[in-house]
Amino acid sequence: MFLFRRNAPRVTVDEARGRTSGDRPGSVLLDVREKPEWTAGHAPGAVHLPLTKLVAGVTLPAEAQGRPLVVICRSGHRSQQAAKLLTERGAQVVDVEGGMNAWAAAGHPVLDERGNHGRIT
Repeated sequence: MFLFRRNAPRVTVDEARGRTSGDRPGSVLLDVREKPEWTAGHAPGAVHLPLTKLVAGVTLPAEAQGRPLVVICRSGHRSQQAAKLLTERGAQVVDVEGGMNAWAAAGHPVLDERGNHGRIT
C-alpha cells in the first residue's frame, strides 16, 4: 500500500492577510525568503525564517512556535516546500498562492527593513 503525503492547503493573499492581521491574529505569517529579499520588502507583522535555515533544522522563531502558520515566499514555490516540511514536523500550516508577488499585486502593504514602502525582489 502506498501512502501519499498531502501538501499543505493553499490560501489566497486575501485569506492570508485576514488570518495574520488585526489586533489578535489567529495565525503567524512566516516569510521563508532569503535575507536580501526580506530586507527589500515584506508584509507587516511577518516573521522571517529562510527556507535554507528551515531545511538545515533551525527551529521556528519563538513568536511562531505552537501557532498556526501561513507560509509565504516570493512566488509560492519555496513556501510549498516549507509548508510540507513544517507539516511533517507537526505544525498546522497553510501556504500562500502566488506569494509576495501576489500580495503586492493585490495592493497589500509591503515594508522594507526601515518600515518604509518596500519592494519585492
